[in-house]
Amino acid sequence: MKNKYSVGQLIYDASIYDGMNNFIDDLDFYTRWLTKRKNSKILELCCGTGRLTIPLAKAGCDISGLDFTLTMLNKAKEKALKKRLNVPFFEGDMRTFELNTTYDYIFIPFNSIHHLYNNEDVFNMLSAVKKHLNDDGKFIFDCFNPNIKFISEGEKHLKEISNYSTDDGRQVTIKEIMSYEPAAQINRIDWHYYINGAFNSIQKLDMRMFFPLELDEYLKRGGFEIVHKYGSFKEEPFSCDSEKQIFICKAL
Repeated sequence: MKNKYSVGQLIYDASIYDGMNNFIDDLDFYTRWLTKRKNSKILELCCGTGRLTIPLAKAGCDISGLDFTLTMLNKAKEKALKKRLNVPFFEGDMRTFELNTTYDYIFIPFNSIHHLYNNEDVFNMLSAVKKHLNDDGKFIFDCFNPNIKFISEGEKHLKEISNYSTDDGRQVTIKEIMSYEPAAQINRIDWHYYINGAFNSIQKLDMRMFFPLELDEYLKRGGFEIVHKYGSFKEEPFSCDSEKQIFICKAL
């Protein structure tokens, strides 16, 4: 069962990932929260290629990044080196990481908790985060607010969702179709990749859906208090119409 759901290797190709994910809509939010206290020590889990890590470090944050995909980490290190930034990057899993230090802020951006496919994974992650937080530290993360209508529409036909060029000269088109498994709360997403005009492969992007009351309860059981819950990066109150669930938490 643990290997039933997955994310395809091509999705973690650093150049293909960066070509698609070059937005910074969430940067102001994370900068605002991670700089509330001076001289804070910060850890980003699932940092990928450093989309947020690098600009936060450039802004003066004492930040480290952790990710389990070595190719992504190598890209992040390359970016930091080019900007002459001293950013520690660690290879590790958000469920099981051991860094022998604690942080004032730990955050998981960009919907990454959706790749925790079962409850054991969720509670292992919460335990690892709590272990690495200072007594007055904050745990911050964002994820989707499940939209069953959107998922249902996504099951009907293959649709193009992205078309872009990578920094290594590839032209990439991605088409998407979904299939939802209600019992497991897994949205099984297939991304059809076309590279330089030719079909390349179908890559899995399976995502566990977390419903609002469910996720609130998991945090409580995992030993966290929700200090704030927002529905957008503009810090709008969470509501039925919110596309996002954004949490500011502290350990109990």
